[in-house]
Amino acid sequence: MSAFAKFLKWTFLILVLPVALLSLYTWGSLTWIYSDGERVGYVQKLSHKGWLCKTWEGELVLVTVPGTQAEKFYFTVRDPAVIPKINALSGERVRLQYEEHKGVPSSCFGETSHFVNDVEEVKED
Repeated sequence: MSAFAKFLKWTFLILVLPVALLSLYTWGSLTWIYSDGERVGYVQKLSHKGWLCKTWEGELVLVTVPGTQAEKFYFTVRDPAVIPKINALSGERVRLQYEEHKGVPSSCFGETSHFVNDVEEVKED
């Protein structure tokens, strides 16, 4: 085996293989859904943040009974089409539909594991 062939083999093993495995793991964590559901409340905050990787991060205030301590649901929005829908329903009671992805290896995809994919207004009766 020539020296160049050995160099290529080691370059592949040291550089290319780990990058390929990390890419496969990242794809899997973003594709497979751990859980999905919906939360109802009021969007308190939605911001576009990050130094290099800008992501949309938000807080939904969950109020079960008036006068009780409010719980916050932190979420990430990856679909740019959902952002105007959330902004249009600012101040209204909304239902966020989300998917939870466990083990995403970087905050470049979002700071939370809950990715909102749709929003709708909750009509008060």
